[in-house]
Amino acid sequence: MPGIPELLIILVIVLVLFGGAGRISRLGGELGAGIANFRRGLKEGDNEENKPKLNDEN
Repeated sequence: MPGIPELLIILVIVLVLFGGAGRISRLGGELGAGIANFRRGLKEGDNEENKPKLNDEN
């Protein structure tokens, strides 16, 4: 039974054969952009938590 590393190698080979190298590089770029957007969202969330809240009850 193949382990995780062997399955990953097989998956990469299948992607190269059927998807082409251009598709893999595009997926890598999209993954990087997604991670960057996620980190940016985390920073924006932290900034909103640190802002003083206005009390509108008065």
